[in-house]
Amino acid sequence: MLSNEHIALVKATVPLLETGGEALTTHFYRMMLSEYPQVRPLFNQAHQASGDQPRALANGVLMYAKHIDRLQALGPLVGQIVQKHVSLQILPEHYPIVGSCLLRAIREVLGAEIATDEVIAAWAAAYGQLADLLIGAEEEIYSATERAEGGWRGGRAFRVARKVSESEEITSFYLQPVDGGAILDFIPGQYIGLRLHLDGEEVRRNYSLSAVPNGREYRISVKREPGGRVSNHLHDRIAEGAEIELFIPAGEFTLNVSTKPLVLISAGVGITPLMTMLETAVHSGRPIRFIHCARHAGVQAFAARVDELAAAHPQLQRFYCLEEQRPDDGADAYGRLSLERLQAWLPAERDADVYFLGPKPFMSAIKRNLRELGVPEAQARYEFFGPASALEG
Repeated sequence: MLSNEHIALVKATVPLLETGGEALTTHFYRMMLSEYPQVRPLFNQAHQASGDQPRALANGVLMYAKHIDRLQALGPLVGQIVQKHVSLQILPEHYPIVGSCLLRAIREVLGAEIATDEVIAAWAAAYGQLADLLIGAEEEIYSATERAEGGWRGGRAFRVARKVSESEEITSFYLQPVDGGAILDFIPGQYIGLRLHLDGEEVRRNYSLSAVPNGREYRISVKREPGGRVSNHLHDRIAEGAEIELFIPAGEFTLNVSTKPLVLISAGVGITPLMTMLETAVHSGRPIRFIHCARHAGVQAFAARVDELAAAHPQLQRFYCLEEQRPDDGADAYGRLSLERLQAWLPAERDADVYFLGPKPFMSAIKRNLRELGVPEAQARYEFFGPASALEG
């Protein structure tokens, strides 16, 4: 039970978390991943190496401590965490491991003079409250999807029915259930979790679903990342006929039903979830602007499909911005997507729903430019490929 004294003690640690939260979470991950190898598959080691995961957790811990007495102020953060956990199949037995390591990290990083027995007890109560909240929300989703048409719990075996090259870097994998049964529908913009075994080690990853639901198969479209362990394995070693274990679709970066003008902005492989949004929205009749950025036409995926949709649906206007020029590449502009280009390509009515996705610097610039151009901030939606964090700008 979280008492008023617990709340006061936790909030008193906020200044320390603001200055030293990342050191704390870095120590936490190092300890947990070395002592509890069973949880290593739940974490992308590339995000550990880059520092993205510790930074994201530090921000989450700080936000929780600040708002522990009014959790509604956390806004969508809790829902985003729940969806990510569901996609990776985080289970109740994982929470005690995380809790014990977090309390040890608080004690060891802050020191016994600051992290007194009373402070540790307060954080134990606070973590218990958060764990109960997340476990309950996750179980609601697990139970509901298990009962739903085509649903399942845990992993389910899928076979690679087709493997299609979309560009020099991106390959699509069409995945059908081995048992031949129905599969869950999903909301455009959601992603799905994969469980693979590479050289005897289990790894889990999330990939956006890139084709609209059809009840028969899922499609993911994967970019080959330089040095990317899983993406290169999928490209090089997963052939048609291979089996992959999937978890249920998840994610809150989803297309809202609306009559407002729709703007979809992507860079690189960020196009994948926006394709499901585009394929769905063209049948609604709402005005659509589709803006995609890539280094050059050779790495640009789905251009032929976007062009086909634009030819068939007059309310859809598409714009391509390529950094490098190639013959007959269909570009509308070259270089980076500047404020001036974005202004010209947005609808005149700024009361639009805008979804954008791509590398973090790209999204930071888009967010900043959309605000400057008068798009309501609440209608500018985005999602990170990796750990959730706040965009600057």
